[in-house]
Amino acid sequence: MRDQQLIDLFLEMILTERAASLNTIDSYSRDLLQFIESVPRLSNNTFQYALRDDLKKYLILLNKNNFAASTASRKLSCLRQIFKFLYAEGIRNDNPALGLESPAIGRPLPKILSEKQVSKLLDAAEARAKETLHLFDLRLLALIELLYATGLRVSELVSLPRASFRSAEPYIYIRGKGDKERLVPLSVRSQRAVEGYLNVMVSAKDAKGNEKYSQKQKKWLFPSTGKLGHLTRHRFAQLLKGLGVKVGIMSSCLSPHVLRHAFATHLLSNGADLRAVQKMLGHVDISTTQIYTHVLEERLKSLVQNKHPLVK
Repeated sequence: MRDQQLIDLFLEMILTERAASLNTIDSYSRDLLQFIESVPRLSNNTFQYALRDDLKKYLILLNKNNFAASTASRKLSCLRQIFKFLYAEGIRNDNPALGLESPAIGRPLPKILSEKQVSKLLDAAEARAKETLHLFDLRLLALIELLYATGLRVSELVSLPRASFRSAEPYIYIRGKGDKERLVPLSVRSQRAVEGYLNVMVSAKDAKGNEKYSQKQKKWLFPSTGKLGHLTRHRFAQLLKGLGVKVGIMSSCLSPHVLRHAFATHLLSNGADLRAVQKMLGHVDISTTQIYTHVLEERLKSLVQNKHPLVK
């Protein structure tokens, strides 16, 4: 079979069997097509006849083109998966990626905001929303409050169904990676912000006096007139960075993902259990959550210095 047919089969498998997101599908597709371009001698037959040396040369090429080790490692992971799939399906009688070492990468600490910076951000969003009572200002306040209260992934946040939020319940239903469900508790502030936004959103009118959002769009908590029907990740990131600049936070230091990191870091620094944070973040493996253990280490040092009876 030709390359595109094999790619389609592989992507169909991870979509149906692993419930991969569309973002994952797009990312895998780009990585696989890039690998094909690196082995022109195997035109249209790359995945059926690629050798171990072809994969090694591809990794060398990525390094020469200054791809980060983490990016190269991700691309290799994608190749490992498709060759494992082809071997399991009997399309190949070997797996050229087996035992191939990933580029050595360090694990950088996530960018985080201080509690003071987050407070300034929230206060600014609240002040603007109270001043204008404009739908989009109320929406931005609800988004930021909800993100900092729950630590949701930005893709989970912007695509929340309207039914996931219930005013009488102090938690929100999340369907995350791998189609797994979880409940995340809400703060009083975030509940209040979302309720205030919804009160205006449901009756919002456009410039002609018609309902701003169709019934189909209103199935989303954060609807949009765009083709997705809900707010995009990119647009939310733009709005967040714009607000951050106004309170003195550089745009390069602020993103929805940074607020997710802040959520986890601030919980741990104030005594939360690592397992509880893992569940709220939706991490399958606690090793993913352990990137925040630098916070725990600092807190333990502080406890010993300030609380141990023999330390003066």
